[in-house]
Amino acid sequence: MADRLGELDEKMGVEVVEQGVEKVVVRMPVEGNRQSLGLLHGGAMLSLGEAAGSWAALIHASTHGMKCVGVDVAATHLRSAHDGFATATATPVKLGRTLDCHQVDITDEQGRLLSTFRITNMLLTHE
Repeated sequence: MADRLGELDEKMGVEVVEQGVEKVVVRMPVEGNRQSLGLLHGGAMLSLGEAAGSWAALIHASTHGMKCVGVDVAATHLRSAHDGFATATATPVKLGRTLDCHQVDITDEQGRLLSTFRITNMLLTHE
């Protein structure tokens, strides 16, 4: 298993808050990840959610000596944030031998739901 998030996550200020097979929580600052209207960028929310879901799938895959890659993500943005932190929580919908599916909810510091989506990762053998 990788020992850190990816380069994009680092540039966006994403940090792991909690990690395990049953739940992964990551967060990032809104500052530095805003679009032109001063709101948290939708693409930044997608990246944050993918970081949580992919990290969760990687933790599960590593328990089987495997790695994983994303194959699908479907998101709905419900609101945005102006400041503070956005937090993504990934929980498993299905943990399989070939596919993992995670539900990811992104909230603001007040616990309001900003975005919700599902991410599917394919598990691969190390080759």
